[in-house]
Amino acid sequence: MAYCASRFRTFRRRTVEVRVGSVGIGGSHPIRLQSMTTSDTQDVAATVKEAIAIAEAGSELVRVTAPNVAAAQCLREIRTRFTAAGFGAVPLVADIHFLPQAAMEAVEHVEKIRVNPGNYADKKKFAVREYSDADYDRELQRLHEAFTPLVLRCKTLGRALRIGTNHGSLSDRIMNRYGDSPLGMVESALEFVRICESHGFHDLVLSMKASNPKIVIQTYRLLVERMDAAHRPYPLHLGVTEAGDGEDGRIKSTIGIGALLLDGLGDTIRVSLTEDSIHELPVARVIADLAMSRWHADSAPRIPETDGIDPFRYTRRTTPTVTLGTSISAGANQPPRVIVRLGSGDVAAQLAALRTPALADTPAEGVLLPVARAADLAALPDVGPAATVLELAPEIAAEDVQPHAVRLRPGTVLLRRFTANDGAQLTAFARLAQERKFTLALDLDPAAIPALATALRAAEATAFVFTLSAPPPANSAGAHPVGAYRLLAETLRAHSLYCPIWIRNTVHTAVRPLTDGLTRLLEASLLTGALLADGIGDIISVETESDPARATRLAYNILQGAGARISKTEYVACPSCGRTLFDLQTTTQRIRAQTGHLKGVKIAIMGCIVNGPGEMADADFGYVGGAPGRINLYVGKQCVQFNLPQEEADARLIALIKEHGKWVDPRPISTTG
Repeated sequence: MAYCASRFRTFRRRTVEVRVGSVGIGGSHPIRLQSMTTSDTQDVAATVKEAIAIAEAGSELVRVTAPNVAAAQCLREIRTRFTAAGFGAVPLVADIHFLPQAAMEAVEHVEKIRVNPGNYADKKKFAVREYSDADYDRELQRLHEAFTPLVLRCKTLGRALRIGTNHGSLSDRIMNRYGDSPLGMVESALEFVRICESHGFHDLVLSMKASNPKIVIQTYRLLVERMDAAHRPYPLHLGVTEAGDGEDGRIKSTIGIGALLLDGLGDTIRVSLTEDSIHELPVARVIADLAMSRWHADSAPRIPETDGIDPFRYTRRTTPTVTLGTSISAGANQPPRVIVRLGSGDVAAQLAALRTPALADTPAEGVLLPVARAADLAALPDVGPAATVLELAPEIAAEDVQPHAVRLRPGTVLLRRFTANDGAQLTAFARLAQERKFTLALDLDPAAIPALATALRAAEATAFVFTLSAPPPANSAGAHPVGAYRLLAETLRAHSLYCPIWIRNTVHTAVRPLTDGLTRLLEASLLTGALLADGIGDIISVETESDPARATRLAYNILQGAGARISKTEYVACPSCGRTLFDLQTTTQRIRAQTGHLKGVKIAIMGCIVNGPGEMADADFGYVGGAPGRINLYVGKQCVQFNLPQEEADARLIALIKEHGKWVDPRPISTTG
């Protein structure tokens, strides 16, 4: 692939080093972690206090917003006090959006400036017009003149620049020529890169942020492919903007950031949560460690690789349909299905927990039961409407299952590990599955497929699913579970086997030991989400959670975070910063409490207008800070109610949802046991 050395193993992309004060980004440096203050920048004491807390929590760079010249002037005192507190080696980054004058003031006081190409001296009024080549060139010349003073001052002072494109704030010029697309985001950044390079300035870091992890992944890949072909390989700052809070925010951030890190891309990261900034750092630390533990020093694999996945455009992998149980199909145009493994405790109690009203909208569609001995098949529990999935020990042969097959419902899934030497057993199981209308799930190393290809093609009438439960070979440098599943999909394609793939999150597919809940959450999000973003995955299971109900909810949350299956309200919520015009955390929690039952409705909660209208382009409704204590309400990216008092805005939002036919009353809470 042009954007990375390998999609099956991690070879870190080689970049130029950029110095931000005393901190190096890119080159041979580790992934740098950063976060952002949320206080009003003009409250110097509060901003310094928060910057210290962020740095102590592990942030190696601290970003501070400078929305106007007055705020930018405060950066001098903030830098002085931050240094006096013992943090002189921690660089400060000024976040600039609209005002070149604020940037020119901020550059005097901090080590790095972040500019947003869509906002910096550019136009974003959602105007529709045709730009002739001459019109476009005049706009670029205007940008060149507006941006050049900052570039020259950065060069003189030894400051670094981040050119940070946001999906929600592309200029009208870019939108009219390229559309709301990854290509438009990339071109928006490269216009500014060309201005910097025309002045011999190369201390650049680039970012491509969006609230949709799939767009984030595709856009960074396209940026690298375009940039490295025509420019220096500048370092990348990775992040998913407006990810939200809680588990959902952590899932979306992990999918977008983690998938790119496993591609070998990324040099500094920020996890943007609608929470206090210190909570972002533990998540970022785990994500960075997951990636760096798999980095391989070589620059490229020794054997050329092929891959049928288009990394720049989402297309779901094409498969036939297979049956799970009596009423559920997987593959083809079906949503990814959820299978849940029962733990070692009371089976009846676990099954009862899966049938509660709380899981009515997110049911376990298959229940995985380990079968250690063939004799255990004689006393299987009734899993109700879910499909029965039997994980057979490798010692169990098809002839051992045959006497019990009559007791198993059609659509039962037989899961078994096969090796390259198991051709005869594969044929026997395929015959049994075909006779009894079972689905056969093959757990096997991709390297075994060539040896079994003949047996697989001979049994083409059998419903097959492929999966992996074991880690990549230990002697495969840079190998990781995402790459192993990608290799599985590619090996199947090479042998014309277009069967559904089941993504299993097990203790063996984890990159690191699953020692805590956060690591389990992020591991499952990374493996499942990265593959779903590539269009791979028809069935998923999270088998690292001992509580089946928790595993079910987590599986659906990951599907939603990856945009693969919507089962609840979707929230696009920005992280707090000094530009925010209301308390984002309490507002998000309050709106979620009133609207969280609206399955499939997408609501954007934005603290200000910097990215709000753009990021709401694919949201149903938007709640945006327009002024202190005042809220603007949107339908899509169209503002329909201006300047509402905040105390009235919640009720007006609900009324707006009702007016557009998206409201349903919440399900009554049962009072019976």
